[in-house]
Amino acid sequence: MRSTPGSRVLHPAWIIAAIAFLALVAAAGFRAAPGALMLPLEEEFGWSRGDVSAAITVNLLLYGLTAPFAAALMSRFGMRIVAAGGLLLVAAGAGLSILATAPWLLVATWGLLIGLGTGSMALVFAATVVDRWFVRSRGLVVGVLTAGGAAGQLVFLPPVAWFAGAYGWRTATLLVAGAALLVVPLVLLFLRDRPEDQGTTPYGAPAGWTPPPVAVGNPARAALATLGRVSRSRTFWALALGFAICGATTNGLVGVHFIPGAHDHGMAQTTAAGLLALVGIFDIVGTVASGWLTDRVDPRILLAVYYAGRGVGLAALPFLLSDTVHISMVVFIVLYGLDWVATVPPTVALCREVFGPDGPIVFGWVFAAHQIGAAVAASVAGLIRDTTGEYTLAWFGAAGLCAVAALLSWAIATRTTERQGAAQNGPGGAV
Repeated sequence: MRSTPGSRVLHPAWIIAAIAFLALVAAAGFRAAPGALMLPLEEEFGWSRGDVSAAITVNLLLYGLTAPFAAALMSRFGMRIVAAGGLLLVAAGAGLSILATAPWLLVATWGLLIGLGTGSMALVFAATVVDRWFVRSRGLVVGVLTAGGAAGQLVFLPPVAWFAGAYGWRTATLLVAGAALLVVPLVLLFLRDRPEDQGTTPYGAPAGWTPPPVAVGNPARAALATLGRVSRSRTFWALALGFAICGATTNGLVGVHFIPGAHDHGMAQTTAAGLLALVGIFDIVGTVASGWLTDRVDPRILLAVYYAGRGVGLAALPFLLSDTVHISMVVFIVLYGLDWVATVPPTVALCREVFGPDGPIVFGWVFAAHQIGAAVAASVAGLIRDTTGEYTLAWFGAAGLCAVAALLSWAIATRTTERQGAAQNGPGGAV
């Protein structure tokens, strides 16, 4: 029996969103780990920053490149199977990494297994949940689900850093594995792929709403075919390049290298981990607020403002790092946290606005660019540190890239003809 307005106190879409939030928190556990585990690995094995960064680079690349194919798999086989499989891969990679005694083993576990697992649970999962289960408040829900990654960082980073210091890095990685395993039963029991599976319609769906057709055929072919269509779009490339810079300046640079960079200036590792966790707290606030704004403000303008603000913060960072926490560093943490992934809701909205039903898979490719940028930044920053003995060039270079991303976003904001072209050509049309 199909539900009607007022027949339920709580629409089932909100239950689906809650389970998705928990799954994203669990999948984010490993994303908090590398920065806190880099120094213990260096001390035990004598590996360089570049050695450890190589495993993180593979992880970040697969995290992004898996995303569009994961979106296609979710469209073909359902979110529940793909999400549960992704969490199991994260648990396996984290658990097996305790056996790593050489850098290549770290690449196989941290890089390959966890990269594939987190890629299956990337932000395309959030985009798919919202696309299927919500018509109203989409920007807000994307913001809340995106904040799940920040919540994962907040929840896991201090315990991972503490366990690594008190009991060794292996115990810390087992903590991540256990958290991923705990969420798998919840996903299998309560996550539902589509509203029609429960005899209902998406939250806020208009009268007469009909479900879209279920995808058929080869998911990999569907993902590649979508890329072929949208690659003719200037808007797609502007979004992809901007989001690549977003990944470079968050996950790749600050997420991986802030703790060792602060340690270079004499700050205790646990103190630096606490500061990075504070980024997670304010990230939740900033991302939810960004989702709310995306429902009300042109997302192109929001992106330009976010990237410009981030660039200013990175340009100031080399002058703020020291052996103690002072007020200027706290201000940086608060502002950078508010901006951390505030870019996601407007980017998802633009993918949906311009590319229509292809939006989730298109966002998967845009997110792949995000992680390519993150992977490059993680490796380049490690090499800069190994070569120069400091991260200063990395911070300044990232600030310059943010200026480029702001200009790209502003250019999208002024291309009204592209929006008209998208409407004329339909989903995936060249714009």
